[in-house]
Amino acid sequence: MMKLKKIILGLAFAIGLISCESLDVEPQSFYSDENFYKTIEDVEAAILYAYDALTLVSYAPVTYYLAELATDNCSVKPDEGADAQAFVNWEVTSQNELLTQFYRSVYIAINRANAVIENVEGKGFNPQDERRLLGEALFLRAYNHFNVVKAFGLAPLQKSLIDKLDETTAPLPEDMDEVYTFLIDDLTKAIDYLEVNRVAGRADKIAAQALLAKVYLFAASAKASGVPKYDAVTESADNLYAKAAEYSGYVLNGQGEYNHDLNLQNIYDVEKPTGPEHIFILSMDRLGTEEGNYSKLSKYFIPWLGGATVYLANNDNSYIATHDGWSVFQTNSDLYNSYEATDKRRNELIVSEIFDENGVSIGTIGDGTIPYPFTRKYVDPSFQGDKTSTKPYLIRYSDIQLVYAEATANTDGLIHYNQIRKRAGVSELPDLSGISVDEFRDLVIEERQREFAYEGDRLWDLRRNNIVQQEVVEAAGLSPEAVAFYPIPQREIDLNPNI
Repeated sequence: MMKLKKIILGLAFAIGLISCESLDVEPQSFYSDENFYKTIEDVEAAILYAYDALTLVSYAPVTYYLAELATDNCSVKPDEGADAQAFVNWEVTSQNELLTQFYRSVYIAINRANAVIENVEGKGFNPQDERRLLGEALFLRAYNHFNVVKAFGLAPLQKSLIDKLDETTAPLPEDMDEVYTFLIDDLTKAIDYLEVNRVAGRADKIAAQALLAKVYLFAASAKASGVPKYDAVTESADNLYAKAAEYSGYVLNGQGEYNHDLNLQNIYDVEKPTGPEHIFILSMDRLGTEEGNYSKLSKYFIPWLGGATVYLANNDNSYIATHDGWSVFQTNSDLYNSYEATDKRRNELIVSEIFDENGVSIGTIGDGTIPYPFTRKYVDPSFQGDKTSTKPYLIRYSDIQLVYAEATANTDGLIHYNQIRKRAGVSELPDLSGISVDEFRDLVIEERQREFAYEGDRLWDLRRNNIVQQEVVEAAGLSPEAVAFYPIPQREIDLNPNI
């Protein structure tokens, strides 16, 4: 623990690009290969610190403001701050504090990954450990840069560790081709370095393959649909789709550790972070001492229910306890109504009735006790006050099934599309007769909305398919670039003359 505290102290000085303090503060020292990375324990501390950045309060929860509120999935409670309202109303400016927090946090995470990348290779560690740690760090650098490009488009690629103030002015990449070449290179190396090694909260070879499939799919659909700046990607959309199919195929057919879970509620059981669906999931535990180590994510989605513990019905006729919440992310009726009447994703995962500890109903949406239907994807029955172990679901097996379905748009992809629908209890598509490639891909996007609602994915699907304005009325009248990318925060532009 002392070593982890030392690296936190040292690297805290190294975030000039995204510092929340004045850049007039001169760093006093840094932990580098000369005075820190001496043992494998040092490097393990450093990689855990890089993962820890993903759980920052200004990163994990804020992602949902960006990727859910700006869509047809959720609205925000009326008295939430103006910066949150701006996402719902598509009035986000470069002064938005939530956006600034997100931007800053992503680059903190990137810098922590770079610290590992630059201080491991060739230092005499066991080759197996070196490859594993480098692979995880490369995955994290790519994961965070991918979040940057999805949110902001062309933004600085931080390819090396920032440990001096004069290194905080990285230029913008030349074009999207440079961005995606960088992402693909990092993930290709990560795949080569990593093995299949499931550990909750950490990435392995399958996570890297899954992320690379998502990167290829994003580029493919963005180029095919005419998203601004994606015409610079030199690879054809067809080839990019083929690569997305290839890497998602590796995940679906080349391993036996992860697979399709037939029980929907199992997927969201807070005590099962290593369930078959979870390729990459954050590690957050109610026993943590600081927010970020523990999670308050459930509070954002659950409405205020009078301050009492309430119970939700499970599909096995048992009941699960939950606290009430802050009513921040509120389900839109369009999302709720998009589910068929038999869809288990609505009937088992969206709450419309609450009970007492004896299973007696104490309120419904109809009588107004529940102000809106809410998701139970983030429920922890062993909550300790506001502290829970609820975790963001970053990459699920079902996600990669639908990546494969969309990328292939053929009968093989249809099998995975139908597996998702069968689990949900809705009708399957018998074949692709009379359905074009584009029409089937549209069906997959619709399925993704129902499958990954509340998981921080919807805006990225709308953006890469250039259908934000088709689905979100508040975005009407904006320019193509304003729809495709959030503005880089003004504070970062002021600090970096190369943006």
